[in-house]
Parts: sequence; C-alpha cells; structure tokens
Amino acid sequence: MAGNYLIVHKKILPDYLEKVIQARELLASHEAATVTEAVKTAGISRNTFYKYKDYVFRMQESSEIRRASISVNLKDRPGSLGEMIRCLSDVDASIMTISQSVPVAGKAAVVITIRTTGMKTTLDELLTILKELPDVSSVHLNSMD
Repeated sequence: MAGNYLIVHKKILPDYLEKVIQARELLASHEAATVTEAVKTAGISRNTFYKYKDYVFRMQESSEIRRASISVNLKDRPGSLGEMIRCLSDVDASIMTISQSVPVAGKAAVVITIRTTGMKTTLDELLTILKELPDVSSVHLNSMD
C-alpha cells in the first residue's frame, strides 16, 4: 500500500492524532454514545476529530490488512454497481457486506466491506482501479483492519 500511506512512529506525531483514534475507538466500543462525549473524553475538539478521523489508524499486530470498508459514489446508470462488483471480483476481493442508498440527483452512495486477504492487488491499487471506472464519481477508504 505504498502510494498514499506512511508508517511512522507515534513519537514524532502530534498527540492529538492518537486522541482521534481513541475517540473513534470509544464510539466503536459504545463507551461513548456521541461524538461530543468521545472527543471530550479523549481531550480533543470535534473539529480535530472530524478533520483526521478517516486518515489515522492504529497499526495492527499483523501488518496484513484483512478487511477494508470503502465508500463509493456511483452514477445512477444501469449496470454501474455490477461493474464495480466485477472489478472487485477480478482482483479476488471477497465482498463481505454491501449497502447502496436510493439514488438522489443521479448518484447513489455505496458502502462496501471487502476481505482483502488473497487479493491479486494492493488496497491502494484497488482504490485507484475503482476511481477509474466510468460510473464512479468518488472513492473513499473508510477503515481497514
């Protein structure tokens, strides 16, 4: 996953980045019911949380990413979702969950969780491939573990 990602020691990063991860974990474990409660407990502002929440992740014990959640905005055209699924199948990404919203203003939001073990490509390359599909407006990596 070269390209857009770096692995750095947290010692050289500002402490608020780890607090963003802490707030996200508080929400995921239901120890905090709201973002306001999570950021207060972590000691950061809501603005800091929202600015960095999708860009900092805790390193897993295993360096291999097993799952990834991706948001995709698709143009509302027949076959656009099928094309994206074929693309995932071509690289041997295993689809775990898929959720598509009702199209609004000619676009549909799709959130897909894939198992990445055994893929023929890296996650970074897969995101690039998805962005190049003709009916894809945007692609965003939500999380990985």
